Order: sequence, then C-alpha cells, then structure tokens
Amino acid sequence: MPGFAEIFTNIGRYLVYDPEAPMLFSSGTFWALFIVFMPLYGILRSRVLQMSAFVVAFSLFFYYKCSGWFALLLVSTSLVDWMLSQAMNTEGATRAFRRGCMVLSLLASLSVLAFFKYANFFLWNFHAMVGGNFQPLDLVLPVGISFYTFQSVSYIIDVYRKKVQPARTWLEYAFFLSFFPALVAGPIVRADYFLPQIRQNRHATAAEVYTGLWLIIIGVLKKAVIADYIAQYNDLVFDAPGAYCGFEALMGIIGYAMQIYCDFSGYSDMAVGIALMMGFRLAQNFDFPYKASNISDFWHRWHISLSTWLRDYIYIPLGGNRKGKGRMYVNLMLTMLIGGLWHGAAWKYVLWGGVHGVGLAAHKAAAPALARVPDSVFIRFAGWLLTIAFVVLLWVFFRAGSATDALTIIGSVGRGFSLGQINAFAASRMLWLILMAVIVAAHFLPSDFRERSAQWFVRTPWMIKLIVFILTVQCVLELRSADVTPFIYFQF
Repeated sequence: MPGFAEIFTNIGRYLVYDPEAPMLFSSGTFWALFIVFMPLYGILRSRVLQMSAFVVAFSLFFYYKCSGWFALLLVSTSLVDWMLSQAMNTEGATRAFRRGCMVLSLLASLSVLAFFKYANFFLWNFHAMVGGNFQPLDLVLPVGISFYTFQSVSYIIDVYRKKVQPARTWLEYAFFLSFFPALVAGPIVRADYFLPQIRQNRHATAAEVYTGLWLIIIGVLKKAVIADYIAQYNDLVFDAPGAYCGFEALMGIIGYAMQIYCDFSGYSDMAVGIALMMGFRLAQNFDFPYKASNISDFWHRWHISLSTWLRDYIYIPLGGNRKGKGRMYVNLMLTMLIGGLWHGAAWKYVLWGGVHGVGLAAHKAAAPALARVPDSVFIRFAGWLLTIAFVVLLWVFFRAGSATDALTIIGSVGRGFSLGQINAFAASRMLWLILMAVIVAAHFLPSDFRERSAQWFVRTPWMIKLIVFILTVQCVLELRSADVTPFIYFQF
C-alpha cells in the first residue's frame, strides 16, 4: 500500500505541466479538477472578489497545464492592457494620448504574437529571397495565443472607441482575458458582452446547469468519439499523399472536413457548456456550416466569433463596402488573407484564406444576377453542392503538409476512381462510415433541433441524465485512441 509521500508525489505529478500531455477538455485530468472546482466555485459565487480571484487562479493554472510558463506571458499581457486602458480613461486625456495608449497596447500584444508565431516564417522567406542558409529559431508557440491576443486587441480598441468602459480592476480584466473555458481555442469573447456578466454576478439556474451538461456531452461525443475516431483513417490518407486510390482519397478528403468540424465545434460546445454551468454565456460559434447555401452563408455559420471579429476590426475599418465595389473586393481579400495567416505561419494558410476571399468576392459580384435566378429546389441544391465542394477541397490545403501534397491528394481522386470500391471500403471501415453518416445527417435536422434536444434533456428525470452520461463515457472508452488527441485549433 503506497505511503503518504508516494501519494503526494503522484498528485504533484498531475499538477505539474507536462509538454507531452497538455491539459485538454477531453482528458480525465481536466474533469477530475473541474469536479473539485465547481463546489468551491459555488461556495464563493456570491462573493464577487473571492470568486473572481478563484476563477482567475484556476484559469491561470489551467493555462499553465496547457502551455507551461507561458502563463506568465498571459499575465503580462493582461497587466499591460489593463494599465493602458486605465490611462486612456483618465479625466482630461486627449484624443492623441488615448490613441497613443491604444497603439502601445496593440504593439505589445501583436509583437508578442508575431515573434512566437511568425518569426520563423518571415525569416525563412527572407533567407529564401537572398539565398541564405536559414536555421529556424527554437520557438514554441504558446497555446491559444492567437485567441487571447484577438480578445486583447478588441478590448483596447473598444475602450478607445468608448464602446466599452475599461475593466474596473486588473482582476476583472484578467477574468475576462483568461476565462478558462474560452482561453485556448475560443470562442473569441468580446469585452462589451462579457464584462457586464462578471459585474452582474448572476447565478446559473438549474435549467442552465443541465443545458450546459448537455452541451458538454454533445461536445465530448463530437470530439472524443467522432472526430478522434475518423481522424485515424484521414491521417493515413494525408500522411501518404498519392498512396491511396481515388475512392479512398475522396473518403479521406471528406472525412477531414467532418473531422475538423466535429473537433472544433465539439470544443466550442464544451466551452459554452462549462461557462453556462458557471452562470456565464458565451456566443454560439457554429451553426451547422455544411448546410450553407453559398460561401457567404458558410462564413456566417463557421467559427462565427472569428468571422465577426475579422468583420468588425479589419473589414469595416478598411472601409467595408462603403467605398465602392472595387475597394470592397480588395477589403474582402485583405481580410481573408489576414484570417488565413491567423490560422498559421505557412503559405498554405495564406492560400486557403486568399481563395476564400476570392470566393466571397465572386459571390458578392454575382449577387445581382443570382437574385434574378428562380428559387427552386434544384437551384438551392446546386448552390449547396457548389459551396460544399469549394469548402471541402480547400480543407485539403489546410490539412496537407504542403500545397504540393494537397494537389497530389486531390489528383488521387481521379486516379482509379470506381464506385465498385465502396463494398471493400465498407467492409473494413463500416464504423467510420456510420459516424460520418451521423454527422452528415445532423446537418439536415430542423434548425431548432439543438434547442429542443437540450430542453428534452433538461426535463428528463435524473436517472435518464445519468444513463446518458454513462453511455457517453462508455462510447469514449470504447472508441478512444491510445493517446488523448489535442484539438486541431490548439495549434493556432
């Protein structure tokens, strides 16, 4: 029987950052800590100061478990932002002084992001142009830095615009910036939406707690069951470009489109659910994007917190559609190129964002002609098919190791393609096909199905809730891979 020293040593091992096993929402370690967190949070909930300090401490510990001592970088960013926002709000502050404070904050946040995320990318391109022998800097990208940097940027701009009052205390701002459900992979939270919730100190109702639990269950099923399982085959296709026949390559391409949706929307569901159980509301981040009727509709449904952020802080400040059609197309392209680069420091992401920009510009240009086309079932189907084909093919460039690999994989679809391969594929990948069919079918459910299913779960007896929970855990245990797979968007 282990002694106390050994027990404390084992517990301490779980509390120390392990770069090989960062804390994830889909890991048992997180849920064990969350079970301890919630009762203590409930005790402190009525005392705003103590509750805020506790949540900030837990959030920083969570981030430490995700990214190690980069948690200190998050603390530094929050201190700089808060002090400069306070300076901007001092009585008698001139417009020039306020603008200087805003610029200083933006430079501080964006320079840190640029160094860790883009230094090697720009240095590599510089050496490629001058013919130098580039040796990459030994840099580790802090988890979630793109997400909390965008929150930092929107906060300081909104304070400058006087759209939002600055956080009253550093603790309040740190709560906003480090709130652990949304910290490492969104949704991107806006200060004008979240700071009032901290000040209201509203307790979650029983219905909200159960709705949050339902969202967590859905998110776990999407991520730990569907996304992680179908990824096992998708990885084979993308890791060996050109090695698979036409039908197999096509299944890998479509499979990745479903994987990235389940992976990212599953994380968002868990984040929204955890926050709701705590009494906070986060914005919806996905709205069945693969049922979009056109590319503009897709970006109204996919990663909504990012697309609206890009619209409000890049597209509209550039002029939006207020300065003529030509300028509107340029603004769209610049916005989507920046959105692509936000996803990663590689030309494939720039290409992905740029082609989406071309698609958005083309849709805007064709809007007058499309308005005259009869609205029939066939036309709606054709619009959906064109949109989904465009989006799915671009995901190949997003996932592949390089543009060359992406073109090889796409080219494989036309090589030896035969529907006769379906039987052999189904015989070896039946569960893969079933899980794919589940997520495809979910996109064609009624638009209010999500709300109605949550309401059903809230109304069910506790025994049914327990059964649903146990079945979810069992599914995860049966289908999980050997290691807990990080969320795709952790790398951004």
